[in-house]
Amino acid sequence: MSETQEYVPSVIKAKEMNPKFKYEMSKKHGAERLMLCFQCGTCTADCPISRFSDFYRPRKIARMVQLGLKDRLLSDEALWLCSSCFTCVDHCPQGVEIAGIVCVLRNLSVKERGVMPLVYRELASNLLKGGYVYEIVESRHKKRAELGLPPLPKPNLEEIAKIFEVTGSSKILENVKTFEKVKS
Repeated sequence: MSETQEYVPSVIKAKEMNPKFKYEMSKKHGAERLMLCFQCGTCTADCPISRFSDFYRPRKIARMVQLGLKDRLLSDEALWLCSSCFTCVDHCPQGVEIAGIVCVLRNLSVKERGVMPLVYRELASNLLKGGYVYEIVESRHKKRAELGLPPLPKPNLEEIAKIFEVTGSSKILENVKTFEKVKS
């Protein structure tokens, strides 16, 4: 959405709502307290991302889960804007873990839709290839040495690969589409 576009919420149709979804979600680790959200808006008021975004609202995410708008949530790129700073959790008067709910929704998006943002795929691929989420170029190693800093620890790539294999992350990386590819 460009800066000149105005956010206009779409009409919710009854057929989009799954009344069982909130119960399914509240059984998942991180989303257990979902039903305690009474929409006070504290999570959104304190969220550093929502201060700069017209379409990322933690309160809205919680409400959409409560309304059972699973398909909308899992296909919404805004879900991936959360920085996992847990400010929403720290300030919630009901102890609702909105950041946990977002994490559960992201996992569902990958598991059920096979979709994630390109940047997440690249970070995971970098971790698998080199042991760090960012590619560490040789000039960075040289600069550390020039500054008298110790060398970066050598990651155990075999252990990382084993973790990816055991958790199923390797298959996910092979099969997942990015939002960019889904749109085209």
